[in-house]
Amino acid sequence: MEKRDLELIQKHISSDAELKRYMDQHEEYERKLEAFNQRIYLTPEEEMERKRLQKLKLFGRDRIEAILSKYRAQNMGEG
Repeated sequence: MEKRDLELIQKHISSDAELKRYMDQHEEYERKLEAFNQRIYLTPEEEMERKRLQKLKLFGRDRIEAILSKYRAQNMGEG
């Protein structure tokens, strides 16, 4: 993530429950995916779970981006 995105997240995460939920999920999916990526071999079931987690992480990232876009637009209106 870009520095300005991280700054927006820090600014709004305590007051925006949706943003906090998606960030928490994003971090959880990242940890789980990292565990899968450490392994040399994945069973077909594990590979399916890895792909499912990747899709969920991407969906969450898209939602985070939409929320940040809203805040960017608000900031432009203020400036």
